Amino acid sequence: TVESVIRDGLLEKRSSGLLQLWKKKRCVLTEEGLRLLSCKGRGSDAPGSAWSSRAKELRFERMETVECVEYKREMVYFTVVMAKGKEIDFRCAQEGTLWNAEIALALVRYKNQQKSLRAKQKLQLTLRSDHSFQSAFVFG
Repeated sequence: TVESVIRDGLLEKRSSGLLQLWKKKRCVLTEEGLRLLSCKGRGSDAPGSAWSSRAKELRFERMETVECVEYKREMVYFTVVMAKGKEIDFRCAQEGTLWNAEIALALVRYKNQQKSLRAKQKLQLTLRSDHSFQSAFVFG
């Protein structure tokens, strides 16, 4: 299936290393999650630099929530919490529609769709088993 892109742009992600540096990432928000692409070369702003074709996927099925928004020096800081408690820190400029809001909305939409899908499947199973139970008495 082709995923539709909700938003495509730059975010900064805090590295998990000892120095915890902020690194620019190209982020693609889809209906399934957030795709992070690293910059190959001298840096995302340098001429001749390109984005890696290998992306890190933060899929909504493994994402718990988007937390803690802090506004500091024209930047918005927020944390994406994954299912096993792993926290990933991001920051972006305070302009336009904020990334944290877009990610949170897309996550809620995804979780609601999953619940709706499970409810439909459960209903179909119930109807199917009721039908086979009734037909056993009618034709049995």
